[in-house]
Amino acid sequence: MASVNKAIILGNLGQDPEIRYTTSGAAVCTLNIATTDVRKDQNGERQENTEWHRVVVWNKQAENCAKYLAKGRSVYVEGKIQTRSWEDQNGQKRYSTEVVAQTVQFVGGAAGGRSMSQQPAESSQNPGMNSFSPPPQSNQNSNQQNSFGGSPDSISLDDIPF
Repeated sequence: MASVNKAIILGNLGQDPEIRYTTSGAAVCTLNIATTDVRKDQNGERQENTEWHRVVVWNKQAENCAKYLAKGRSVYVEGKIQTRSWEDQNGQKRYSTEVVAQTVQFVGGAAGGRSMSQQPAESSQNPGMNSFSPPPQSNQNSNQQNSFGGSPDSISLDDIPF
């Protein structure tokens, strides 16, 4: 029997990306992404349920995430779910479940005041990593319309049809 381990997340960063480097020099970036389900309860009142997802990005893709993403920014991630374990300082076994990103796409305009005018470098040298989509160019004019009939900055997650 075949098996599949695939995670797809479209959400917003809850904090700025955190980048570190391994002793061998590989970049590792951690993203904390929130996804929110919105529905109405039996009384017709809006109910929101937010889930937090820890995403780990490696190599050149990690460096690009740290450079171009910021808290509040929308991001699309495809990857696989991985659980790892370790012993803490007290000898207790700890577990962490996270998404190891294979594809990261930056969605929407810049957030957090970071400049998006430069194109990122080429994708990772790691053949197992897919390339990421660079951020959109910031040369949009204020009259530009999107497929929802508004300006690109006027789209909310409630407007997305899926």
